[in-house]
Amino acid sequence: MFKAKISVFGGRDISDEIYAETVELGRLMANENWLVFCGGAKGVMEAIAKGVKEKNGTCIGILKGTDPKEGNGYITIPVATGIGLARNALLAYNCDVAVAVSGHYGTLSEIAYALQTEKPVVGFKTWPMDEITVAESPLDVITKVKTLLTK
Repeated sequence: MFKAKISVFGGRDISDEIYAETVELGRLMANENWLVFCGGAKGVMEAIAKGVKEKNGTCIGILKGTDPKEGNGYITIPVATGIGLARNALLAYNCDVAVAVSGHYGTLSEIAYALQTEKPVVGFKTWPMDEITVAESPLDVITKVKTLLTK
């Protein structure tokens, strides 16, 4: 049984530094026994899935297309949807807390869905918004998520 469901939002085009930090975040999430959801593609999505996999956790990739093979190689369970960007809403609906890492407009839409569904969002190097709990490091993300899970 998983302790919590966490969706991770983030972009495809990221720096090497953000990739490495996101892999570490994935490891930490797996250590917490959280079920992790992401969009299943490259960038933040690949990095989070890689970290989760390295610690034998579970990462579900909610994919845009109809082919489960379109997901990155680290996804534990690929879910083909065929609904394109509308899959961003599914990521928000299926979490207790959302985590936004870096990202562009797709990440912004995911943040908006999470906030509209009254899910708390922890942000790490992402869009500056009053509604987002800001974290300064991967370990700080974990601390902030744990705090939000107890509310």
